[in-house]
Amino acid sequence: MFYQPKNNDHGLPHNPFKAIVSPRPIAWISTLNADGVANLAPYSFFNAIQDTPPMLMFAVAGKKMGVDEPKDSLVNIRTSGEFCVNIVSDALKDAMNITSQHFAHGVDEFEKAGLEKAAPRVIKAPFVAASPVAMECTLHSIIDLPGGGQMVLGQVVGVHIKDEHLKDGLLDVTRYVPLARLGYMDYANVETVFSLKLPEDS
Repeated sequence: MFYQPKNNDHGLPHNPFKAIVSPRPIAWISTLNADGVANLAPYSFFNAIQDTPPMLMFAVAGKKMGVDEPKDSLVNIRTSGEFCVNIVSDALKDAMNITSQHFAHGVDEFEKAGLEKAAPRVIKAPFVAASPVAMECTLHSIIDLPGGGQMVLGQVVGVHIKDEHLKDGLLDVTRYVPLARLGYMDYANVETVFSLKLPEDS
């Protein structure tokens, strides 16, 4: 089959784009609003973009599930210039799903999901205490995207890793099983890891 996204003429029950670009890691973004109330929300258009200095990005859709007002995460980041990325383990999938709901402005999603806050070292926004890895970030820039979305670029200024997920000096993701987003309502988790050595020059 072939289709042109601008025409939305794929003829399928649901747009396949998110299913094609998968699995996608999940950025569970924690922020503080101007009144000091925490916000926590997941975003699946997320990835690292370089490692020196470490930087990452996540994207906020222009319209989410019929909600037109700006996402609290984006408003808070514009105001504070900072945010934290919490990695979602398989054990945290239900809590993450709770925070994906659209709550009223000023609602603390940590409380709604029964999550404990942990104190940051560099920025002010708290992170999820149960998260296997959390990255404190300062805002680098926000790029407007077609369709009303925004891409947030952040520089990582602090990294929290739970010691039990380190093995022989390496981060072992199989010890916490990170969650990934697929298409539709589907998710996957990372349980099997293998290595490939770079081929030698012939």
